[in-house]
Amino acid sequence: MIDRRQCLALIALGATGAHADPGDPAQVPLLSAAPLGEQVAPGWTHQRLPKVERANTYAIEADDNRRVLHVRSASSASSWVTRLDVDPALTPWLQWQWKVSRSLPGSDLRIKPGDDYAARLYVFFDLPLDRLSVKDRLSIRAARALSGAEIPAAALCYVWGHAQPAGATGWNPYTDRVRMIVLDSKDGDAGRWRPHARDVRRDWAEAFEGPVPHISGVGVGADTD
Repeated sequence: MIDRRQCLALIALGATGAHADPGDPAQVPLLSAAPLGEQVAPGWTHQRLPKVERANTYAIEADDNRRVLHVRSASSASSWVTRLDVDPALTPWLQWQWKVSRSLPGSDLRIKPGDDYAARLYVFFDLPLDRLSVKDRLSIRAARALSGAEIPAAALCYVWGHAQPAGATGWNPYTDRVRMIVLDSKDGDAGRWRPHARDVRRDWAEAFEGPVPHISGVGVGADTD
């Protein structure tokens, strides 16, 4: 069973977003653009999960003299999502920092009950359906029809895990259209800011076949349901 005690995550994203190299300007909307206490930053929307009763609580707060997204997750799950149109062949890098109060002992890439994480960051891709198998096309269309949302046909999901060490990867236990990548694990670095820079184009190539499609969005949040 997942340990459902309260988990807190702080995420600083957008100071350096998807770009050609770590010195280029950001293209991801700044979370810090919102006033302190606000729940939504310009360019972001709150996305709830259809089958999850409780959503996370979000607020822009000050930490280490900067504005960050504070996520409070207690037997809940939801994300902030921003829509993009970025060509990772030209702007492949994504940078951010996150900090959690603790990891979730039940987090495990291998099993459905373990698909809960103290912090997640999704990169969504605008993958044409004609590049999928017939089975996958039918599954994606059915999911879009049921949810009423434009569910992406492929995604990378970076997580703060527990059962697997940093560097571990695997398919999401619910779908092989989402590649999970553990960046931090357990509680050795809990309570400290952890900076990350990912070459999204390279991560795509290691997970999926064919040329990398445009990035259609980024999502951040936590999942403790």
